[in-house]
Parts: sequence; C-alpha cells; structure tokens
Amino acid sequence: MTEQTSSIISKVWGMCNPLRDDGVSYGDYLEQLTYLIFLKMSYEYSKPPYKRTSGIPAGYTWEDMNTLKGAELQDKYEAILDRLGDEGGILGRIFADASCKITKAAILYRIVQMIDSENWVAMSSDVKGDIYEGLLQKNAEDTKSGAGQYFTPRSVIQAMVACVRPEPNKTVMDPCCGSGGFLLATQKFITENFSLDRDAKEFLKKEAFHGGELVRTTYKLALMNLYLHNIGDIYGEVPITRGDALISDPGGRYDYVLTNPPFGTKSSISFTNEEGEEEDEELVYNRQDFWVSGCSNKQLNFIQHINTILKATGKAAVVVPDNVLFEGGAGETIRKKLLQTCDLHTILRLPTGIFYKPGVKANVLFYDKRPASPDCQTKEVWIYDLRTNKHFTLKKSPMTFEDLQEFIECYNPQNRHNRKETWSESNPDGRFRRFTIDEILARDKTSLDIFWIKDRSLADLDNLPSPDELATDIMESLQSALESFQQLTAKLGK
Repeated sequence: MTEQTSSIISKVWGMCNPLRDDGVSYGDYLEQLTYLIFLKMSYEYSKPPYKRTSGIPAGYTWEDMNTLKGAELQDKYEAILDRLGDEGGILGRIFADASCKITKAAILYRIVQMIDSENWVAMSSDVKGDIYEGLLQKNAEDTKSGAGQYFTPRSVIQAMVACVRPEPNKTVMDPCCGSGGFLLATQKFITENFSLDRDAKEFLKKEAFHGGELVRTTYKLALMNLYLHNIGDIYGEVPITRGDALISDPGGRYDYVLTNPPFGTKSSISFTNEEGEEEDEELVYNRQDFWVSGCSNKQLNFIQHINTILKATGKAAVVVPDNVLFEGGAGETIRKKLLQTCDLHTILRLPTGIFYKPGVKANVLFYDKRPASPDCQTKEVWIYDLRTNKHFTLKKSPMTFEDLQEFIECYNPQNRHNRKETWSESNPDGRFRRFTIDEILARDKTSLDIFWIKDRSLADLDNLPSPDELATDIMESLQSALESFQQLTAKLGK
C-alpha cells in the first residue's frame, strides 16, 4: 500500500471516532462516504478533459454544496439526496431511500472538505481499490458488521480474469457481484488487451456487463462503481438487479460468469413466530432447471444456477469453499453432472488467510459449458495447489497478484490445451498436476478435494511456521469451530 493511499485512508477513517460518538455505525459511515465521493467524482468527470454528462440536475451537484457550512450545508446535502433519489435509471437506484446519517454539521463539513481536497478521478484504479479495501478492512474489524466476508481479494479477481481472457462484444455476468470487482476487472482487461472500434466500445458500455446483488448497501456500491467507470447508460437499463439470484431462472444467458458467491453453506430466511420471537428457517429452492431441486446448500445451488445462465459455449470461473469439492449426497450428484456437462479443466486451491472471514478454505473452479451430449465433457482436471506450505495474512503478508503469476503461467491462458505438469515423481512438491477423468470418478464420492504436497509444518518440526503464522492459523480454526458450535446450539435450541 502506497504512502498516498495510507494517508488518504487515515484521513477518511480519522473521522470515524467522532461519528461513532454521534451514533453513526461503520456501515453507515461507509455508505455516507460513498455518496459524497460519488458526488465529487461525478463533478470531476464533468470537467475537462473528460466533460462527461453526469446526469445530476443543476443545483444538486458537488459544487453546489462544497463551499457551504453549518445548517446550510446540512440542508443542501439532504436536498441532494432527496432529489437524486427521485431520478430515473442508475442515478435513482443509487440514491433510493438515501438519507443523511451525519447529524452534526461540523463533522459533515470536515468530511466534505477532506473529500474536496483530493482528486479522486486522477487516482489509479489500484489506489482507489486500496482505499476501498482499507475502509472495508476497518469495517470488517467491527465484529458486528461482518461486511468483509463478501469482499474478494483483488489479486484473485485479476488472476481469474487473466485466465478466462474475456473478449469484446460478449456478455459477462456476476450473479452476486458485491461492489462490482469482477465486472470492473473485466472491463479493464478488455480495454487494455483489445483494440475496440466504436461499436465495441458502445457494447462494452451498455450491453456487456450484468450483475445481481442481494444486500442493499452493497448493491448501491456496485452501481456507483459501474457508473463512475462509464458502465451503463445513466437513464437507461440498470445493469445490476437487486434480489436473491437463486429464486428463479432470470432468463438471460451469458458468455462468461465470474463470481464469488457469499460464504456459508445454508440459505435461510428470518421470520417472527406466533410468540413474537425471531426464528430462522432453511430456504430451499425448487427449480426445474436444477440438477438437484430442493437443496438448501447455497454454494451447490449457485453451481447449478451458473450452469443455467451460461450460454451453451459459455465459460465460468467461480470461487467455492472446500465443501463443494467433497460433500456427499447432493454435492456428489452436482459434481458428476458438472463433470459430465461441462469441461471442468482447472482447479486453483487458494491459500488460507486471504479473506476477511477467518478460517475460509476456498478454491476457484474454471470450466467451459458444452452443448448437450451423452459423452462426459471433462476429460482431465488440472489442479494447482497454492495452499500447502503457503502462508498469507491480511495485514503483514497479504497475497499479491505476483503470488499468482506461476499459476497463470501454468494455466496458459493463450492456449490452455498446451500445458505441462510441474509435479513429477522426482519433483513431488510441484504445484501443478493433471488427473484423468477416470481417476476422478474412481475417488470416493467423486471428490475433487485433491492434494499431494507434503505439509512441511506437519512433517518437520524444525520447519514450523513462525509464531505469528501459527497464531493466525489457530485463531482462524477457533473462529470456524466457534461458528459451527453456535450454529449447532441454535439448531438444538429450536
């Protein structure tokens, strides 16, 4: 993280303590910041050299409020939120039901001046990403918010996009898009790697990107992100829908699906019983397009949903937890169907310590859908193990894009049919290994949870990880065990 980024994060988060004293939560503060930064960036884009039409009505722009103070500033900010919430298209969706949560005019003034002092558009996307990631990390540190669990590390997003290599004039979908990271990374990849004519640029702006998001505030963040990156027509069709993506077949079919469904295995809905007590009930999805209908495991349901929304020749890259690779019952059925109908050609075993939610063990599945055929479409599965003997942490040793370069080279995006194993009998620590479909199908429950590298921390006490690494692993394991225990006791208490 650069000195500039750290300085801005310190400024932005330095306002948190007085806001907390005023009753503003981390999540509310993050939402207010995004409204204000959005207004400032819209204003910057309306000036040379960009001269974009912001769609924000005269009298309700950043420059109409940034010189005001006291009650006058408070009134103007509230008026802007009200007016923009009544607009159509993306703008109206972003500011729908927006309200000012900052009740002290002096604090609002300080925040506005802080934002006004920075040139946000001039910052690189990486810097802006670092700033948002820093804010989200602060938010995630508040145990009550838990917002960080939905944030995919930017290095993982970049690697997934680099491997899939999305092409111009094709559609991209993220059914649980969070703040829009996959869509923006895809836009950047296409603009940097292809020469686009006018029609291709217009398609990229108005037709290429689609998404869904369940959480209201995150949905707004995604719309802001896309709008500020020139995706979507300001008064045209909104590229992201809000709601539960698993409820039904949305009807659309897409060339690419890149996504990280939210962590957790069970879907549930909350309701108030006859005694006035809050209860959770498992939510199952009965869809005729699913291989296994009535399954309550949302991770497995997302695999089925993605199969539905992919075109017959579509490609997917999906982050999934370990249980998707080995769970029996519906899990085994869905894995077999996936291997049969798609070419599941690559699995990346991600290291621990890269997500905000402790203890997460995740993987990336790369697969291509194939037209209907009686033949099994997967012939071999290549697995890259980036987990064994690898240790990352969010703060002291974060995973970078450079840490994924060897995997990308092994994946060989330019021609993935021309690959070479790095594993061999003489090199048992090689991280890239090929398995035939017959070897996969012969495994218990068709498990794809495959690893072969000897864990040095278990095999050699002289090579134990550092105390910090051990402490982090222990804390993650304890946190995961505690959550499982809480879920169990909650069920027993019903």
